[in-house]
Formats: sequence, structure tokens, C-alpha cells
Amino acid sequence: MASASLQFFAFILALFGVFGDIAATLLPNWKVNADVGSNIITAITQMQGLWMDCTWYSTGMFSCTLKYSILSLPVYIQAARTTMVLSCILSAFGICITTVGMKCTKLGGDTDSKNHACFAGGVCFILAGIFGLVPTSWYTREIISNFLDQTIPESSKHEPGGAVYTGFISAGFLLIAGVIFCSSCFKRQQGEWIYPPKQHHLPSTEQESNAGYSLKDYV
Repeated sequence: MASASLQFFAFILALFGVFGDIAATLLPNWKVNADVGSNIITAITQMQGLWMDCTWYSTGMFSCTLKYSILSLPVYIQAARTTMVLSCILSAFGICITTVGMKCTKLGGDTDSKNHACFAGGVCFILAGIFGLVPTSWYTREIISNFLDQTIPESSKHEPGGAVYTGFISAGFLLIAGVIFCSSCFKRQQGEWIYPPKQHHLPSTEQESNAGYSLKDYV
């Protein structure tokens, strides 16, 4: 019962991780530059994401421009696009597989099949967490290095946006969920290997009596 509750808790964490992963991939605020200037009424907030760049004016105007050219983008943005999409796909596969392998569901067949499905889903979550953690770390490193570079003007410097923090938190949720699923299946298999099921043997007297009975029948 405790293992089933732990798996359900990991499944909830994985759901939050999947939704956060998709949101971080689509949000345009991976890095933000706020230019207030001398007049706060004309303040401009520039946001850059993986797929579009957006500008928000304090007057209420909001405009976005899609990034159509892939080859013109920096390497870290291209890598972030690829790894974040892979993270979303793997986490979605993990949700489908663990739904079959969880103990609180009636899908997946016998216990061994459910354990294997649960372990496979946990591996998908761990890979999805790694694929989500790498681009966010690389993207944050580029933002910090550009911010600390004295040769870059202040107007071109940015700070990490909300999408980066969402990506970090989602990757953590997926990693924790994957570890819980894999460890729960591993502990069960290890316990079955250490404590094999007992085999019921007939007493020696009963075996001898049965043997004697069969010999009499042949005579």
C-alpha cells in the first residue's frame, strides 16, 4: 500500500513536470531586458524565447515576432529547442507507460509486466529531466556570461526569465519522479530475489506411503 501511494505521489510530480516542461518550451520569457529609461510611462520590456521574441510596452501594447530561421540562431538556442522538445516527448511517453505500470491501476497484466512498465516509465522521466536540465543550465550560463561581459552594452544585457526557472523546477520534478518509480520496482525485484517464494514439500512419511501405495497397485 505504501509503495502504491509513493508511486501515485511520483505520478503527480511527473504531471507537474510535464506541464511545466511544455510551458517552459513555449513561453517567450527565457531572458528578459527591462529598459525603463527616463520616463516610466514609456517603459519597454523585451523578452526572448526559443521560438519568438516579444516586446511589452507599459501602455499595454504587446507584439511578438517568430524566429523562422533556425540556422541564424545561436548554438545554445538550437540545442535548447531540440532537447526541450525531446524532454516533452519522453515525459509524455513516461506518463503513458507509468499509467499502465502503476500498482493502483488495473492495466498492464501481471505483476512482473507492471514492474517492467513502471521501470521503463521511470527511465523516461529521468531522461526527460536530464534533457530539460541541460538546456536551461546552458541558457542560464550564456545569460550570466553576457551580463558580466564589460564589452557588451547595458541595453543588450538580459536576465533569466520565468521560463528558465520553470524549466529548472520541471526538470527536478521529472528526475524525482523517475527515481521514485525506478527505485520502487527495483526494491520489489530485489526482495523477491533475496526472499524467494517457499516451496511446499510433502512430508517424508506421506511420500513413503504414497510410494508404497503405488507399488501395491502395480503388484
